[in-house]
Amino acid sequence: MRKGSLAGRYVKDLLCLWAVFLFCVSWSPVRGLNRDDYLRLRKAMVQEIRADVERTRKWIGKGELDSRVLEVMGTVPRHEFVPVRLRSSAYENRPLPIGYGQTISQPFIVALMTDLLGVGPEAKVLEIGTGSGYQAAVLAELVKSVYTMEIIPDLGKQAKLRLERLGYNNVEVRIGDGYYGWPEEAPFDAILVTAAADHIPPPLIRQLKPRGRMVLPVGDPFATQQLILVEKGDDGEIRSRQILPVRFVPLTGGPHP
Repeated sequence: MRKGSLAGRYVKDLLCLWAVFLFCVSWSPVRGLNRDDYLRLRKAMVQEIRADVERTRKWIGKGELDSRVLEVMGTVPRHEFVPVRLRSSAYENRPLPIGYGQTISQPFIVALMTDLLGVGPEAKVLEIGTGSGYQAAVLAELVKSVYTMEIIPDLGKQAKLRLERLGYNNVEVRIGDGYYGWPEEAPFDAILVTAAADHIPPPLIRQLKPRGRMVLPVGDPFATQQLILVEKGDDGEIRSRQILPVRFVPLTGGPHP
């Protein structure tokens, strides 16, 4: 009886452990997601982006984005740019945390900002705020070269390795203060800033080519900002217009008082 009782308890314990294991696997954020699943989720994400464009058309001035941008949004593997525990949420149309107090932007905003740049296949683009590298990857699919800057060393190093692993060989990553841009590689056909400052950084304006465009959030870094489109004329004259209210993390660095 005693041996049978002990054996029974042992088997019961094993069954309990196995049940726990199965429970954990069933709730794993990456369980069951394969290439086809991610493709389906990306297609659904693109449809949500289209819906957001329609909802905001009175602000952005158009009812649809460039088809090339939407095609790229449906191609770039966003799940590779988020923490593993969040991969099941990678294609939801919302920002996600990536550590160090930073986020990967909402897909709609990534698509909109990319569209507003109006870049062609020979363009040279500067991005300020590499983050996980996702926006740089989207740009890399559309232009000749991308130069991206990240002020947080660990994020920048991780993004560089990730982009290299995924085959984005036309992206250069620099660890540094993006407020001052990348003068050695200037001028740029377009500049995209993924963090908010209370003004447009003058060094970035100087590094923008005539007929170039810059898209960035401007306003109180801890409140709602405005997404701004900046255009530089042939004569160097700067024109800007507000596009949409947005919320971005603050731009760190820049001039000190």
